Amino acid sequence: MASQETLCSQDLVDQGRKENQLPVIEEKITEEKDHNAMVKGRCCFHRSPTTETVAWSENMDTLLTNQAGLDAFRTFLKSEFSEENVEFWLACEDFKKTESAEKIASKARMIYSEFIEADAPKEINIDFSTRDLISKNIAEPTLKCFDEAQKLIYSLMANDSFPRFLKSEIYKKLVNSKEIGSHKKWLPFL
Repeated sequence: MASQETLCSQDLVDQGRKENQLPVIEEKITEEKDHNAMVKGRCCFHRSPTTETVAWSENMDTLLTNQAGLDAFRTFLKSEFSEENVEFWLACEDFKKTESAEKIASKARMIYSEFIEADAPKEINIDFSTRDLISKNIAEPTLKCFDEAQKLIYSLMANDSFPRFLKSEIYKKLVNSKEIGSHKKWLPFL
């Protein structure tokens, strides 16, 4: 793909606004992707809700680092009665940021009692050896004490829940509603 400067449809709208003395923010496209000027880089659509929603399908990390994506994924997991997986993963991410030794111990006990121990309220599905290792190390927890379980849960979500989420009605409706909403933004008669 040749790198060239192209105007997208919003730039054309902006040019029309200039003629009518309306304030605009000019943005130029530096890399053309297709004939509709849907491009990488700075464009009027680069942060559109539709593009953002579709971007969640790229990989699970993109989804989990976007608050709206995370909320949608949680809703989906709740509908499948498996929200404990993402809640555990998030708890582990928060736990890894803990600095105080006292807080490490209390957060580790909380994660253990909520997700790991037998009959925990949000017990996650991990193998016996991983659960046993965590049980032995919980007396003197480190920031890495849940890493193996977190990797297992992440893998489970990435290989099982995430593909189902992308095929779900929840995701499809969200993408469709964002498309309609973004069209209404630029085409108010829709």
